[in-house]
Amino acid sequence: MTVNVLGESYTLNFISEEEDEGLKDCDGYCDDTIKTLVVKQYKRGEPGSKKALDLQEKKNFRHEIIHAFLCESGLAENSTWAQEEEMVDWFAKQFPKLAAAFREVDAL
Repeated sequence: MTVNVLGESYTLNFISEEEDEGLKDCDGYCDDTIKTLVVKQYKRGEPGSKKALDLQEKKNFRHEIIHAFLCESGLAENSTWAQEEEMVDWFAKQFPKLAAAFREVDAL
């Protein structure tokens, strides 16, 4: 699957931790040098795991897409706020609510 990010085509990879060493300490990453987004596919049914893993994985995709937008706009290299995981997580988590509010008032 691919996604257009400010005119650049990024490949989305949804894979297990065993398939990519880069997922050992994180749930995903954005590599703007090769235009690739990687999100960990969680193992289902593990003790202590979240129950709605599909929702978490979608949030993780949004998170990495936001990183890609920040990279492509030139913000990731030159500003500390654009690399803040907390800020990127906030946008990734709240985006569905933002989009719904924008649709509600025909602001898209």
